[in-house]
Amino acid sequence: MSERHPIIAITGSSGAGTSTVTKTFQNIFRREALKSAVIEGDSMHRYDRLEMKRRAAEAEAVGNKHFSHFGADNNLFGELENLFKTYGESGTGRSRKYLHNAEEAAPYKQEPGTFTPWEELPAGTDILFYEGLHGAVKTPEHNIAQYPDLLIGVVPVINLEWIQKLIRDKTQRGYSTEAVTDTILRRMPDYVNYIVPQFEHTHVNFQRVPIVDTSNPFISRDIPSADESMVVIRFAKPKGIDFQYLLNMIGGSQMSRANTIVVPGGKMELAMQLIFTPFIWRMMERRKRALGA
Repeated sequence: MSERHPIIAITGSSGAGTSTVTKTFQNIFRREALKSAVIEGDSMHRYDRLEMKRRAAEAEAVGNKHFSHFGADNNLFGELENLFKTYGESGTGRSRKYLHNAEEAAPYKQEPGTFTPWEELPAGTDILFYEGLHGAVKTPEHNIAQYPDLLIGVVPVINLEWIQKLIRDKTQRGYSTEAVTDTILRRMPDYVNYIVPQFEHTHVNFQRVPIVDTSNPFISRDIPSADESMVVIRFAKPKGIDFQYLLNMIGGSQMSRANTIVVPGGKMELAMQLIFTPFIWRMMERRKRALGA
């Protein structure tokens, strides 16, 4: 953790909804006039799209049916850990982008599914913001979770997570239900071993829970709307959280445990604004004092 160069990390699996949280933070950064260095988790994959497909086929040919983007072998945990460490110490570091589609790739004159060259982070940023799969990973070799000043987990109940992934991959990426199901099954061991354990280390978790039937996610035709869900918000260390203020400000909310508030799904962004804006104020105040010293 660093007072001079704070880090915020959003962690969650593919289809979990981390991009929604990212948009909220972008709005906060814009409102507070903060300059952020943004790191997309996909940029820390080890292989580009074509190489990943080739290696997955090779793995399957020798009986490995669990080769996935979730595991340690296919990600640059060392580079991500070093980036967090270096940024916390000096506000510097190196990053790159993963170009998901033709629109993202066009300005770089590269093919979709490739990485841009490594570059130095912009100078003079106030904060590092990471969104991806592994912001709170701990392994025998790496401890990425020790560096962020604020770690946020985005963890829909599993059936909802699968629905979101199925519909996203089918509508935006053209995959069949069978192909997405195969991906879910292939990733399951790495999901259990690398994704789930991270939420032990997060400071705040957001778990969206549908209040409609999602018992068979593989036949769902739409994602339950915000109004068809509740959001469970758990604080690892509730000291300093004004729960009564949150209950007063967020209509329909309630406490379920001493460290947990439940809010209507449609109030999730409001809840994030109310919770995280004071966090960022305190970060920036500590940063100002540290730089002044």
